[in-house]
Amino acid sequence: MTKLHLSDDSQHAAEEQIEGLPAGFGEGLPGRIAYWIALTFSLFQIWIAAYGPLASQIVRAMHVGFLLLLGFVLIGNLLARNRVSQGFYWLLGIAGFATGVYNWVFYRDILLRSNFLTTVDLAMGVVLLVLVFWLARRLMGWPLFIIACAFLGYCAFGENLPGMFGHRGYDATMLIEHFAFGTEGIYGSPVYVSSAYIFIFVVFAAFLERAGMLDLFNDVALGLVGHWRGGAAQVCTLSSALMGTISGSGVANVVASGQFTIPLMKKFGFRASFAGGVEATSSMGGQIMPPIMGAVAFIMAETLNIPYGDVVRAALIPAAMYFGVCFWNVYLESGKHNLRGLPRDQLPSPWAAIKKQWMLMIPLGMLVYLLFADYTPIFAGSMGLALVVVLILATAIAATIGPFVFRIVFWISVGLASAAFLKYGVDLLMIVIGVLLAACFLLRGAREALVIVRDSLALGARNALPVAAACAIVGIVIGTLTLTGIASTFIGAVIRIGENNLFLSLVLVMITCLVLGMGIPTIPNYIITSSLAGPALEQLGVPLLVSHMFVFYFGIMADLTPPVALACFAAAPMAKVSGLKISIDATKLAIAGFIMPFIAVYSPALMLQEPYPGSYFNEQFGFWAEVAFVTFKAALAIGLWGVAVVGYLIAPARLWERVWAFGAGVALVLASPQSDVIGFALAALFLLQHWLRHRGPRRQVPA
Repeated sequence: MTKLHLSDDSQHAAEEQIEGLPAGFGEGLPGRIAYWIALTFSLFQIWIAAYGPLASQIVRAMHVGFLLLLGFVLIGNLLARNRVSQGFYWLLGIAGFATGVYNWVFYRDILLRSNFLTTVDLAMGVVLLVLVFWLARRLMGWPLFIIACAFLGYCAFGENLPGMFGHRGYDATMLIEHFAFGTEGIYGSPVYVSSAYIFIFVVFAAFLERAGMLDLFNDVALGLVGHWRGGAAQVCTLSSALMGTISGSGVANVVASGQFTIPLMKKFGFRASFAGGVEATSSMGGQIMPPIMGAVAFIMAETLNIPYGDVVRAALIPAAMYFGVCFWNVYLESGKHNLRGLPRDQLPSPWAAIKKQWMLMIPLGMLVYLLFADYTPIFAGSMGLALVVVLILATAIAATIGPFVFRIVFWISVGLASAAFLKYGVDLLMIVIGVLLAACFLLRGAREALVIVRDSLALGARNALPVAAACAIVGIVIGTLTLTGIASTFIGAVIRIGENNLFLSLVLVMITCLVLGMGIPTIPNYIITSSLAGPALEQLGVPLLVSHMFVFYFGIMADLTPPVALACFAAAPMAKVSGLKISIDATKLAIAGFIMPFIAVYSPALMLQEPYPGSYFNEQFGFWAEVAFVTFKAALAIGLWGVAVVGYLIAPARLWERVWAFGAGVALVLASPQSDVIGFALAALFLLQHWLRHRGPRRQVPA
């Protein structure tokens, strides 16, 4: 059996800087304490996920309490300028943790005195509100902080506004109770999803990265597509797609893999801005790449009260097309500048890489099975995480067993014991892990596995901080919408516009997502916009899941859209070019992400949703014929737009050809039989004339 190894690249990727904080936990005793706080945070969440012994309100309160404790302690350790400042932040963290403990200890009492909170209750509520805002500002920056302040201010003073924007008014006591103790404020559904689903999957990704999954993905990508035309950029696209199956954080993927892929692309002749754009576009696609999509997907499933597997199924075709278009545009750009693939003799064998680290695919495969078998995300994530732990520990133990036959018997025993959890429950799996932990402790050669497990738990908690902070602060927005009813005003405006022009309503929602995304992450962007636009689009006849995916996609595209493109600016230091230049190339590369949401609204079959009445292929040949037709039409349209954007197919395309290709794509996207016929005819004629004009030796544009 092969031995799992912790590579330097994997370790570095796992410890990358997160929003607002440098890497690490700090130095000396404070750093060690922060490390153990993070470890305890992870163990608490895993205990809750496995056994769920506490009421949901207590879990949410403790989740936020740990978030505040770990967040402020890390700020004190990593950013404080002196000991006094460090101690102050530690006190803030302890006060934040105390709010969670207070909700746990006095849970029943607080329920009984609802609407009649004591002075101490109100004081703890104020402390919670202040600290959540403070931490969000330090971790997420000013924009989200200002938006949350604006919504809270609207609750407090909106009664003085004229007309439809005014409300009946709320006193301070009611606001504190609503936002700090209810389930529609800080402890609302976003924090529930963070505590129940997202945290477990972040830790799961941390385990896989520490165990070497990033190295495996890079080697497989290099071996499979490195020799293609533009191989360096194709490797970037494929490795980011593979990383997206275990990590839903786009900007983190840029930083983790970009340090390898961007210099490689530049070395083989790609423009610096294009190399950065490929990395940013591919990494942001990780949020829509099943099975582990971005945290928004879990929030979406909870909001719509549907299985997470339904969200994954809806994302399958768009995700495949998104990365397919990345491959296609890279292929065209490489042909335009005559950029060849990497030499085969310098590339690793993908099969050798899989043979060496094949065991890492077992927990990922089990996770996919459980999600598509409609097990709950919390169960699937917990079992996937447990199997990774079993794998790491068992591999270390197996390496100490001499005779091959004994190792085979050992693996069969571990496999049978672990697989039995589906029948006998989580207790059996916990017993298996306990036995393996004890064995690793006793076997000197296996103790490295204990370090991997311990570090992964701590790093997973640290990596979850930005998501948890965003979920906590955005509860202020949700609470404002439910308390004041201002959402109905926006919904009414969108419906009035959409009665005459649905496309105009969609454009309005798109602009809202892109503008919000200039300053806030995808999660709060989705929550705010879907709360406003989702119900409005549903009343206009758009399937609810499709309308939420529409918002989700443009929340992601905001990180690629100039002038504020977070993913592109994250790639800028590695590309050594401005983030604005990168964002222009990224926007061209990500054209599928801008177009597919519109296609899905008019043709829901693209997201495997029931087509609208009157759909020809659905009524004549069935659902899957409709899916195949819509997918082919969308792929052809986006492929033509790739030619229009890059200016190359089998040879450089002239300006009038690029306009022709763009027009053919537009006709294919328009949802009518007449436009389909026109689009296919234009596409066929374009491809034919381009081929006839360039049948001879192909001309290249100098690099």
